[in-house]
Amino acid sequence: MVDRNPWLSFFSHAVLILGVALVAFPLYLALVASTHTSTEIVQAPMPLLPGTHMWENYKEALLGSGKLGSNTNVVHMMWVSFVVAMIITVGKIAISLLSAFAIVYFRFPFKMVCFWAIFLTLMLPVEVRILPTYKVVAELGLLNSYAGLSLPLIASATATFLFRQFFLTVPDELVEAARIDGAGAMRFFKDILVPLSKTSIAALFVIQFIYGWNQYLWPLLMTTSEDMYPVVVGIKRMVAGGGEAAIDWNIVMATAILAMLPPTLVVMLMQKWFVKGLVDTEK
Repeated sequence: MVDRNPWLSFFSHAVLILGVALVAFPLYLALVASTHTSTEIVQAPMPLLPGTHMWENYKEALLGSGKLGSNTNVVHMMWVSFVVAMIITVGKIAISLLSAFAIVYFRFPFKMVCFWAIFLTLMLPVEVRILPTYKVVAELGLLNSYAGLSLPLIASATATFLFRQFFLTVPDELVEAARIDGAGAMRFFKDILVPLSKTSIAALFVIQFIYGWNQYLWPLLMTTSEDMYPVVVGIKRMVAGGGEAAIDWNIVMATAILAMLPPTLVVMLMQKWFVKGLVDTEK
């Protein structure tokens, strides 16, 4: 039972507010920096209140000026990030659903060996196998392409495991009822399993979209064309575009704020489904 002590309530709220302030302060500084000129932002001490150049800075960030290490504007880089994140998210969910369906509902030799082989790939993320993966992608001619950016990241052992655990909780009576009703394997999968899994799918969609959007190392390695820079790589190119004094930090901060908007929007719109999906998975 929770003790309704007013001092305990005050202390817990104080700790919570302090934690939020510590986490949100760097974000606030980035927001403030994006509203000043490049001269104002490098002065000491740094301004802690918003300036008056917000719209100019965000307009320059969105449309591009060609002086930030890249001639590509942020709108195009965000479009590349969005397409890659969606391919990775939808691909991971589709492959994981089908692989979990095969493991749970089909009988074939070495079924458990196949499952554990998928599970062991958790020990081999892209960072570990990056050189052979790059060689394969390069020999297939997929450098600087959406396929090259997304396909090596599209398989997910974690999602397969989560869907397998959920499918194991589906009652056998439901399978028998579908069989008596004349439903084939794919109809049972499409009409029964996928609708039952919608909360888990929604939770995984949020996680995988953020994962795909924040990809940095792999796109940095395999993109040499500015037209294929995701926004995260674009920010790095802006910072590396010149010396410390030559960097327009106000535009860089405006780009960083813009890059945070799509994942934040996805989390806010799907918060209810995200929490419900995690709770259902725990059950």
